Amino acid sequence: MCRFEDLEPDRGATALVHGQAVALFRMAAGEVYALGNHDPFARSAMLARGIVGRRGEVPFVASPAHGHGFDLRTGRCLDDIHVSVPAYCVRVVEGVVYVGHRKVDAA
Repeated sequence: MCRFEDLEPDRGATALVHGQAVALFRMAAGEVYALGNHDPFARSAMLARGIVGRRGEVPFVASPAHGHGFDLRTGRCLDDIHVSVPAYCVRVVEGVVYVGHRKVDAA
């Protein structure tokens, strides 16, 4: 958990959640998302350093190494349907961000 106000809008931050490196993203509109921080293409923990944006209605982060986009809601790669990263449930209660369990893949 961390304070919502400590997360910069449209930027990523790294947190350790139950021993896993998680990338937290706060969007300008106030939504907060959490993905596994490991970039499967670069094979290193760097997704939190990626560029945050939108493709249509889809909030995403682009890998800083290769530019692959990952849907912040699901963890699915927007450029390769066979690749995804873990996505986690997030809730904000009284200004505190809580990262919950891993979301189940809808595919």
